[in-house]
Amino acid sequence: MRIVAIIVLAFTLQVNAQVKNELRAVWLTNVDSYVMFNDVSIADAMDYLAGLGFNVVFPVVWNKGYTLYPSSIMDSMFSVPIWQPFAGRDPLEKIIMEGHRAGLEVIPWFEFGFSPSYSLNGGHIIAAKPHWAAKNNQGQLVVKNGFDWMAGTNPEVQDFLISLSSEVIDKYDVDGVQGDDRLPAMPIEGGYDSVTVEIYKAEHSGNLPPSNAYNLPWKKWRGDKLNAFLGRWRDSVKVRGEQFILSIAPSVFPWGYDNYLQDSRGWMDSNYVDNFIPQLYRDNIISYRFELGQALTYIQPGQINTFFAGVLSKAGSYVMSSQLLKESIAENRLKGVAGESFFFYEAFKENNGLLGDTIKNIYQGLAIPPYRNGNHWRPKAQIINEDDSLRTVRIGDWQRVAVQGYKPGIYWTNSADYASFEYYYDVEFPAWYHVYAYQVPNFVFTENAVYTLYSDNDSTQVVVSQRNTANTRWVKIGDVYLTPGRKKAVKVDNSQLEAGKYLLADATFTMINRKLSPDVVVTGINEEKSDLENIPSEFLLYQNYPNPFNPETVISFSIPKSSNIKIKVYDILGHQIAELYNGYLQSGTHQLNFDAGKYQLSSGVYFYRLESESVNLINKMIYLK
Repeated sequence: MRIVAIIVLAFTLQVNAQVKNELRAVWLTNVDSYVMFNDVSIADAMDYLAGLGFNVVFPVVWNKGYTLYPSSIMDSMFSVPIWQPFAGRDPLEKIIMEGHRAGLEVIPWFEFGFSPSYSLNGGHIIAAKPHWAAKNNQGQLVVKNGFDWMAGTNPEVQDFLISLSSEVIDKYDVDGVQGDDRLPAMPIEGGYDSVTVEIYKAEHSGNLPPSNAYNLPWKKWRGDKLNAFLGRWRDSVKVRGEQFILSIAPSVFPWGYDNYLQDSRGWMDSNYVDNFIPQLYRDNIISYRFELGQALTYIQPGQINTFFAGVLSKAGSYVMSSQLLKESIAENRLKGVAGESFFFYEAFKENNGLLGDTIKNIYQGLAIPPYRNGNHWRPKAQIINEDDSLRTVRIGDWQRVAVQGYKPGIYWTNSADYASFEYYYDVEFPAWYHVYAYQVPNFVFTENAVYTLYSDNDSTQVVVSQRNTANTRWVKIGDVYLTPGRKKAVKVDNSQLEAGKYLLADATFTMINRKLSPDVVVTGINEEKSDLENIPSEFLLYQNYPNPFNPETVISFSIPKSSNIKIKVYDILGHQIAELYNGYLQSGTHQLNFDAGKYQLSSGVYFYRLESESVNLINKMIYLK
């Protein structure tokens, strides 16, 4: 059996970056050409947004009468569990995982709200539930700006949207939910459906509602029904945990109230929402400044910490200019508004990423959404790549192969002898953690990769297929509870490896599980890792391990500055046996594998030597066959 064990201590450098309290959010929309259509683009989008300085994403999950996640509610009521292009997949799960991995909060956005379709006469929802339709005073389906409408005053419709929201919170490790200019909302022309009329009559001594849709008491009655819905929605969210954010992005008041019965001033007065993002959609700074000023007059001074600005970055062919972007953010800060959300994501990649580059220069340093009160709610995942010689332990016969994984190359083994790969994490705070492993599915890999998860006091095993083509990129292995320190979190081994198949070892990561650890407060965190403290002030050549060895051993060394390095092996007579490395290396600690079996060596004493421009270091090792 070949055995190689690598255990090297390492430390992290605390980053004292300035942390701002700002909401830096963006909507993920445009479902017909949905940018999140595959796993790679989801990961790239989350990394891109995190790199620009964003800290929250609002991905659309309800659009044109369909969910963008597998919904048991939609399946049971309408036999359509998910929007057809995503059949058999779960894009929301991928967005949540990749967003949290990158350090972003993910708050699913119910974009269409009380609208079941766009220019489809109500679509499949109204076809199945005709009594849900919003009707005008002529008895016709309410259609406004192309959107078909359900009656937001109908208790069944309200319960349906609350059930979808609750399903998302219960099923996923999300950070909240969001409504907008269609949730809660209903065009002022609506309210004449039979269900709403009967409710009105029951509350008004059998009288019919006024035929004039703009009648003020009638308007208020319908608006109050939507207000009551929002109160119930908030209760349904908060009963699941105070940590869940209820976010609302309505049309501006009073226009939203006059046209869509959105009494957003009343919502704020009733403290129904955790963040309030009025859609201040204007294409010039004069109009934007006016809308921002008007919106601020409708909130109380103490509510400024829940008020954020909705900014229009793209609409059709329109893309805001970088100058307007800078002016809008400057205006927000001048007015005491600590954040904004941009509609929508694609704008930042337009014009060769001009807006992306602009906002990256504005959003400098870390930022925590103000409603988290200084708590790093979603610290970035800690990723350990399989070639990390400081935080992995490799036992048995593994080969490095040029198969594209998380980073170039993976390790694999088809050994009949026991082989395992362990991953160690630098845990900074006690919590439950999700554990994920990177997979490169292929028919040559095993159906029975045995992963062991290590909590502080116990361990569990999970068998995962590395051949399953559905398991692309990151695959969740399980959850572990870890306390601070260097901790082994996961191991993969070949104990159930089939003959003729390979076990692969690629990157793994851990990130906080907020469903299981909602009360953990993280006030300081190493958002970036540095090995500076590991770099000695001099060249060091460590004793090989294991020693004596047969036939492989690991040679470790540290260099204080980037240098041209040679690592050579000699026999006892001074004859060169092997040159393990000859080239340029960055400062830090490095490791090389020496396999004596390749050179037909006899048992005995051998020497290994480090050469640079300024030093020559030599150590002795013993080979025992």
